[in-house]
Amino acid sequence: MLTLEREETSALDYSNLNTSIQETFTAIDRFEWQAVDEILQMREQQLYLQAGYKNFSEYCQRELYAWGGYRRINQLLGAKKVIDAVGELGGHIKNERQARPLLRLVKEPEKLKQAVAIALKDNPDPSVSDFAAAANIVVPQLPRKKQSIQEPMVPKIQEPVVPQKAIVTVSQQSHPRYGEEGTIEADAPNRWQQIVTFADGKRLLINNTDLDAASVPFPREQTYPPEYTEAIAQIQEQHQQELERLSQELRIGLQTEAATRAEAQVQEQIQSLQQLYKQQKEQNIQLQQRLDEMEGLRKLEIENQQLQQRIQELERAVQQHPSQQWENTMTQQATKVLNKQVKQALEKTIDLRSLAVEPPKENAQECLRLMGMALKNLASAMNNTQALEAAAIILGSEPTPNAIAYRAEQLEMLPQAVSEIRQVLAKPGCTWQEFCSVAQEYEVIKQDYWAELTSEETELITALQKASLQPRTIGVGSIVAHADPYRTLYVERGEVVEDLGEEVLVAWDCWRNQSKKTDRYFRDELRFWQPQ
Repeated sequence: MLTLEREETSALDYSNLNTSIQETFTAIDRFEWQAVDEILQMREQQLYLQAGYKNFSEYCQRELYAWGGYRRINQLLGAKKVIDAVGELGGHIKNERQARPLLRLVKEPEKLKQAVAIALKDNPDPSVSDFAAAANIVVPQLPRKKQSIQEPMVPKIQEPVVPQKAIVTVSQQSHPRYGEEGTIEADAPNRWQQIVTFADGKRLLINNTDLDAASVPFPREQTYPPEYTEAIAQIQEQHQQELERLSQELRIGLQTEAATRAEAQVQEQIQSLQQLYKQQKEQNIQLQQRLDEMEGLRKLEIENQQLQQRIQELERAVQQHPSQQWENTMTQQATKVLNKQVKQALEKTIDLRSLAVEPPKENAQECLRLMGMALKNLASAMNNTQALEAAAIILGSEPTPNAIAYRAEQLEMLPQAVSEIRQVLAKPGCTWQEFCSVAQEYEVIKQDYWAELTSEETELITALQKASLQPRTIGVGSIVAHADPYRTLYVERGEVVEDLGEEVLVAWDCWRNQSKKTDRYFRDELRFWQPQ
């Protein structure tokens, strides 16, 4: 509430008092614009619904009736539209009264700015009349023609006629001057009485109905002086213009309110449709997961049936053949396998003299492994102790059959280990975790596969290990997934393709065939992707 405290002064000064009055009205205008901003928030956010009002106009009529009600609020909102439309020049419009004559140009911003510029050109501090004249220059406002309304033809009442300075006779028997004659020498004071002068010099005010005058009608309408007539016509014209302006403002207000309601309804429908689409999408994902689970169960059931059928066949075969026959069969099969292994060992035996003359150029470790396995097979087949010791020296184990066999099994895994490790290192964006997930399977032959790797590969492994010890930050090129386990993207793989500062742009693999392939996220919404 604006409160002005009167300062105690010994004598009033014109300039000080005039400045104080102007500052007071400026403050009133400023608080009025502040109220307009709050009114816009009330209307746009529909906060009046919390108080039980059905619409904005009802709120204005009930709560703001002391300040002009809905009509005054519409005037302020119209002035706000003018100021917003005129842009930088809006600072020269001090109050709603100055914006009122410009409201009819609000739909044509260029003409509106032109009118304000014309008003400022003639007067740096324009008034209401300056703005109205400028608006009339840009878009002249033609005077509206009054529609002539033809009055119904009513038979005229023949009333007594009084000629000017005519002699009249009192014809009313109840009148004290009944039958006496007099003259009318002055204008009638009203429409129903006359001033009559009698022979004795007395002047009386007598009703028209008490006089006999058959030739001249008495005036039935009140007449005014010419200057009053012009003033009345001007007031009536201003009143008609005010009614037209109010009608236009009311129509604009109703259109604006209808457009606001329609926009709000469209927004609500869009939001409901988006929510329905999200729910439908989540249901489809759940159904697809359920179908995948059922397909897996169906495959397991088929495999189980096949295994059960195989078991039944084996049980029938055991029942049909005696145990002695099975033992002979197993002995014969073992002999065949042993002879086959001896034959393969002899075929794969490497001539040591050839290796001494020219060492193998590629995969020397594999050649030594084959030599050791060949010697081990020869020692087993021929029961040769020297061959067994030679195999132990070549394979790097103790000279016992079990140790040599265990070492041979380890070295058999070496080519596969080197191949898988090189495949992991060749992937773009390889991490220490991915290398460890493969290397831990071949931990027992770490020294062997490490010797097979090149210097570049060993340096890359060392760099990955150092990088894993530092705190990881999601950046361009990082392979990520969503951090929320309740989101479908929690199990999906994505790559950061652009750094936007606090946010990053992620391209998801599962969106490759969709129109939308990327989306923005904060870093704390993401996690580094780990294979399931």
